[in-house]
Amino acid sequence: MLLPFLPAIQQGNIKALAGCITLIENQASGSLDLLKALPVSKTPVIGITGPPGVGKSSLVNALTGTFLKQQKKIAILCIDPSSPFHRGALLGDRIRINQWAQHPDVYIRSLASRGSLGGLHPRIFEITDLLKAAPFDYILVETVGIGQSELEIASLADLTLVVLMPGSGDEIQAMKAGMMEIADLFVVNKTDSPGSKQFIKDLQSALYFGTKKTDIIETVATEDKGIGLLTAAIETRLQSIAQKEPQNLTEKAYRLILAGKMKEIDKEDLFKKIHAQMPAGDFNIYRFVENYLSADH
Repeated sequence: MLLPFLPAIQQGNIKALAGCITLIENQASGSLDLLKALPVSKTPVIGITGPPGVGKSSLVNALTGTFLKQQKKIAILCIDPSSPFHRGALLGDRIRINQWAQHPDVYIRSLASRGSLGGLHPRIFEITDLLKAAPFDYILVETVGIGQSELEIASLADLTLVVLMPGSGDEIQAMKAGMMEIADLFVVNKTDSPGSKQFIKDLQSALYFGTKKTDIIETVATEDKGIGLLTAAIETRLQSIAQKEPQNLTEKAYRLILAGKMKEIDKEDLFKKIHAQMPAGDFNIYRFVENYLSADH
């Protein structure tokens, strides 16, 4: 039973928190009971996403330092690409932000994406909800940076930062189909690079035709430039997160229901049924799936 660990988690016991996260990752017995007992929490979840190489981890590092100066407690989830050998996290982001690893007010956890197309961990909703039960002021979630398929972060985070860096206008055109819409704030990092002014102009032009007003914050994360302005913008935006809550809860419910339905599907049973029907010579996968879904399992 994991339920007895909840009071310890609420009191900030990191060992209890870390152990329960592992058990939730593995869907251990009792994990659902723990999740069902979680209290309502308004701890904001801040998603940090964007293409590879734009400095997301440096930005997380800088934001953490600023929040700590404000005497805040921070949880950081770094979603790393899965190792092709053991399917665990490669721990790259943990290495980059390890200066906070021993800080008493920071909890860092690397999670493997496990091939998730959304760039997140398959149990990310559950793990984030557990973190919200602990006494953190902010939860930062950094995605692996795999392009437009990481749009899932928008359904998890109360506030989504899309991080970019100076480059060609083609990059902006390529991301218009998705990432432009999910950003609550754009962060143009590495603005000490050549071409930064033109890049920001191009981004502003692209946003002009958008459906919502999105601010652009310029930063050089490795030098802490613009981080104060960014934290102020984050706090301002978080004042209106209640408007996004029903939409996020709907997305979360949809995902959890879908995951529950998938548990009912036995792959071995599928194999046996397909193997039995194939000798007839007229096997059609679409007819098979329609019949399977309409059958009472």
